[in-house]
Amino acid sequence: MPWIQLRLSANEETAEKYSDWLMACGAQAVTFIDAKDTPIYEPLPGDEITYWSNTVVMGLYDASHDMDKAISYLQGIHPEGKNLKYKLEQLEDKDWEREWMDNFHPMKFGERLWICPSWREAPEPNAVNVMLDPGLAFGTGTHPTTALCLTWLDSLDLSGKTVVDFGCGSGILSLAALKLGAEKVIGIDIDPQALQASLENAKRNGVEDRLELFLPKDQPTLKADVVVANILAGPLRELAPTIIEFVADNGLLALSGVLENQANDLQNLYGQWCNMSPIAVQDEWVRLSGQKRP
Repeated sequence: MPWIQLRLSANEETAEKYSDWLMACGAQAVTFIDAKDTPIYEPLPGDEITYWSNTVVMGLYDASHDMDKAISYLQGIHPEGKNLKYKLEQLEDKDWEREWMDNFHPMKFGERLWICPSWREAPEPNAVNVMLDPGLAFGTGTHPTTALCLTWLDSLDLSGKTVVDFGCGSGILSLAALKLGAEKVIGIDIDPQALQASLENAKRNGVEDRLELFLPKDQPTLKADVVVANILAGPLRELAPTIIEFVADNGLLALSGVLENQANDLQNLYGQWCNMSPIAVQDEWVRLSGQKRP
């Protein structure tokens, strides 16, 4: 399968931020290298990543990906704007998926929840373990927005609850909710591949009978006890009336995919309907949460 690689120059302070940006505009994987081309891979749980003062952040994209759109997105949020310096490269075909799989480790969120690659053993067999194979869909738990939502779900009593996962991606949040006790989850995504990945992961975890999946054009009308939407600030703003309509009176809502400088506007927007909680922050990304007023 052919690939395109997008390179950005960074430093110790900006490397992680640029990685998030590349993932947000569709990168399948991100790697960091120094001047000597020594890679940094995903650390084991509890370890910290140390970046070099001159770091190259490389995003890997399917050759069919719209790179003009990705570059436009980066130019819109990068301080240098249209003067952003980048390099696009065609890559030889190789087993990038296998390299990525070798460096995806089990991760713990909150008090009970583990996200485990399906090809590795769960470190705590008696914990709440979600066995995940993301396939072509976004969502492994490594991104701060996903981590923030997983930690929030772990903090809730989901027993017998109905949950809507708006923008379900790989199904990671849907599966976490089901394994944490939710009675039913409705997953919605614009990408049919995401729905397929969610279904396969649900089968892998033995919860497919409690997961319903829909494209937006087919999404049902219902009121859920809990709604989580881990997408991006623009869609969260534009789709606010749709998202809030899913939340039952006194129901709980969590929103992520939002940068710190975008948080206040969305906090105020959703504050029209909800009593909003303090904003949670991780690596410049935030999670907004609240409870819908009757």
